[in-house]
Amino acid sequence: MTGKGLPKRQRLMGVWLLLSGISLLGGAIFAAWLDAQLNLSGAGRAALWLGSFSGGMTIFLVGLLLERMLFTPLRHLQAQLARWVANPDAQDENTPEGWLKGLGPDLRRLSQSWRADRGRLATAHAEGARSATRIRQELETLLQVLETPLLLCDRHRRVMLFNQAAEDFFAGHTGLGLGKRLDTLLPTVGLEHALTQLPDDGSPRELLAPCEQRWLKVVIRRVPGSEKETLVTCSDATTAWNNEMGVRADLGSLLPSLRQHSASLGSAADVIRQLGTLPQDPALRERLEQVIHEESHGLNQQVARMATLLEDMQYHGERLRPMWSNDFWQSLDERLDPAHRLITPIGMPAWFKGDAPALIELFNSLVRYLHSHLPSGGFEGELSHHQKRVYVDLIWQGPPVPESELVRWREERLTALPLGPSVADILRQHAADIWSVADSDKRHARLRMPLPTIERTDAPREPAPPRPEFHDFGIAQLPAPDDALANRRLRNLDIVSFDTETTGLELRRGDTVISLGACRIVNGRLLASDVFNHYVDPQRPIPAASTVIHGITDADVAGAATLDSVLTWFSAYVDNAVLLAHNAAFDMLAISGHGVRFDMPVLDTLLISRALDEALDGHDLDTLAKRYDLHFPPGTRHTALGDARVTAELWLALLPRLEARGIDTLEELLALQANAFDREDASAS
Repeated sequence: MTGKGLPKRQRLMGVWLLLSGISLLGGAIFAAWLDAQLNLSGAGRAALWLGSFSGGMTIFLVGLLLERMLFTPLRHLQAQLARWVANPDAQDENTPEGWLKGLGPDLRRLSQSWRADRGRLATAHAEGARSATRIRQELETLLQVLETPLLLCDRHRRVMLFNQAAEDFFAGHTGLGLGKRLDTLLPTVGLEHALTQLPDDGSPRELLAPCEQRWLKVVIRRVPGSEKETLVTCSDATTAWNNEMGVRADLGSLLPSLRQHSASLGSAADVIRQLGTLPQDPALRERLEQVIHEESHGLNQQVARMATLLEDMQYHGERLRPMWSNDFWQSLDERLDPAHRLITPIGMPAWFKGDAPALIELFNSLVRYLHSHLPSGGFEGELSHHQKRVYVDLIWQGPPVPESELVRWREERLTALPLGPSVADILRQHAADIWSVADSDKRHARLRMPLPTIERTDAPREPAPPRPEFHDFGIAQLPAPDDALANRRLRNLDIVSFDTETTGLELRRGDTVISLGACRIVNGRLLASDVFNHYVDPQRPIPAASTVIHGITDADVAGAATLDSVLTWFSAYVDNAVLLAHNAAFDMLAISGHGVRFDMPVLDTLLISRALDEALDGHDLDTLAKRYDLHFPPGTRHTALGDARVTAELWLALLPRLEARGIDTLEELLALQANAFDREDASAS
């Protein structure tokens, strides 16, 4: 045993074989010399040679015995202890062998007692925290269903909590995540100033903040009684701002012109009335007629302009929200007859703008009012685009509805809606109308309503399952972000574990990245849903030999972003975190030299494992995953995100072993890691 632990197996075997060889060679030389001097024969000569070789044979046999009965069992015991430290619940894999076999019952008793103690502690903790857990679950459920985007930040403006609405509101923005700075999400000087001036009594402060292509109304307030924690709520103010500064401002600017035209027409009318009692003046009458003509023309233009602005205001109305046609048809179907499916969507689904509750009630009223003209068997729903409008069509087999029926229906009151508006009011709200036409096949007819469309083609995202984490109040106890990173405790590090898949291993000879995956560790916890996962277009064919390993084909990366773009996104995702990889030399070489700098510290689980267990063989990811009882979900091995996740779990398994050796800070770990570096690790010729 050395001061660092068992020496490497290869080193021991080398010393053992060298000593055995030297002894055997020395014995042979000595036996040959004595044989020549004494000129023995028969049994005496055999005894001489046997005695000369006995030393080398003894060393060889004793070394073999020690290796099998002591050193190999010691290495197995070391691996088992490392497994227990990293994962106390891991099953016993190696029972003691050789001369350590007698320790088996004691180790089993120790393991059972350890697990029993942990079980009792877990039970006591669960019983003591049951009430708090129930309250926390209720809070989580409330926050998840709350439609207002909400974030909670600590005194250093790091996000400690955000709800599902915030995740949807900032979808695709790399600045949202536990532990990330609010300044990254909303980089505005006004927000920074407002945060520094917040009163401690919880009084709110409002401001407008730009976020990509939107203007956000941000309400911030200090949480009373907290350690200067801040509650932030957001809403999209773009539409209201555009209306306030755009359409409404234009309407206001029309008023002086309208008043001028109206005054001019009124003055001309007064003069004409006075001319009835005065002698006729043809020139004056001609001038008055010209004035009336010009002012009438100007008035008509302004009225037309006002109508256009009002239509735009309807188009951008705050109650008109984006709707996915399939969702609309399903909601209408449930409103018409929950027990039967009456509407079958056809054609390509699309987005349009509308007041969903009002439209559903409007179509429900339409179908019930016109029941004598419409079939009872069902309808088809279709959307078709026409310039800035989308036609919402309800189709059936039969003749169209008479216009006279639609005229009477427009006067109907929709009593299920607040204030009981008429159908005409709802149509006016959407700047729309409804008419009925026959299809070209003469067998079908449809009711058609034009509604505003929006420039969006992607389908709605599938509802995400409830996330296992959307808050971590322990972030508030972390040191300030500007504290020296070298002295930061390992458990307090914000870490991004990443992995790459490439076209091959020869990165210096043209091989490149085809997939980049990453996940985040915050406050010593792996976040399940905070991930980065992108294919990369290598702009070259993927060799079949590489596809056999990672399963990525040319079709998978067709149309994907280039490496430069993906690395720019990845840099924003990493932010101020420390990078983590397994055999990091290879992955860092893969993402270097493409115009995006990654100059943060890099941790390597391969080097850390080698430094901790120099005597053990096997520091590849599969061997270490087996050693520490880590599991790859089916189909995730040799995928960038799958390997990044296991690397993150491996880091969390190695962390208690590092702490047990007094390695608590990033600086100490980097020094340990540097001592285990081997140039062959990069393997990226």
